[in-house]
Amino acid sequence: MKPYALSRRAFLAATAAAPVVPAWAQRRKQIPVGLELYSVRNELAKDLNGTVTAVAKMGYQVVEFFSPYFDWTPQQAKDVRRLLDDLGIRCNSTHNGPNSFKGDGIAKAIELNQTIGSRFVVMASAGRVSGLDGWRTVAETLTNASEKFRAAGLRAGYHNHQLEFTPIDGKRPMEILAANTPKDLMLQLDVGTCVEMGSDPVAWIKANPGRINCLHLKDWAPGEGKGYSVLFGEGKSPWKQIFAAAESVGGVEYYLIEQEGSRFSPYETAEKCLATFKQVHG
Repeated sequence: MKPYALSRRAFLAATAAAPVVPAWAQRRKQIPVGLELYSVRNELAKDLNGTVTAVAKMGYQVVEFFSPYFDWTPQQAKDVRRLLDDLGIRCNSTHNGPNSFKGDGIAKAIELNQTIGSRFVVMASAGRVSGLDGWRTVAETLTNASEKFRAAGLRAGYHNHQLEFTPIDGKRPMEILAANTPKDLMLQLDVGTCVEMGSDPVAWIKANPGRINCLHLKDWAPGEGKGYSVLFGEGKSPWKQIFAAAESVGGVEYYLIEQEGSRFSPYETAEKCLATFKQVHG
């Protein structure tokens, strides 16, 4: 036997002692983290290029534009794509009103999202909806639009707020949407609103495997002056368990930090949230 060779017993002992790292945990650092630009909405309205550049310099890898982007001209969309490419960051998704999911709005959403390199067209709010039948109508709208987006190489998505996790006749609207839309429609999970309404985000992720392709990492805490104004990591959300579920069964492709406002300036808030994310997520 060569002097450096291990005996079978020694090899088995060494193998047994080595920690087993799940495949999802091994790839966690490859999942990009971005910023929902609503977090810096006032700055963005004044200076889009400067704001996106500042966000990229903080270390964010992805951005998400929200509904005002829908008013861009094709040339503006091309200019934004050039900016993103120059900064080495991506826009994986956009937040949209219902008008992007019907009529001529679908074609416009397709053109703009294809131009800026986005892959998901997300309905940020369904507007006023009445009863469970109303939510079934929303699901039908999403399903019909999803076919057109799919043909263009895009995917539709839906972003929840408190309303979708508020039961109606014992049923949460999010359950209606999940059950009545295609499996490739992303259920973009806003963690903070889910937690505020008393729903378990980990259980929701596990109940919808492969569909939680993106999470908005917004925290929430009870108490006066808290709510959504707490920074990421300061609220009630069980982030370690959420990340584990998202990466093992949820199908997460990227994370987005979102902040509606805090005791710090928007830029300071974005920097602090990113730093905490890196500590908590690893």
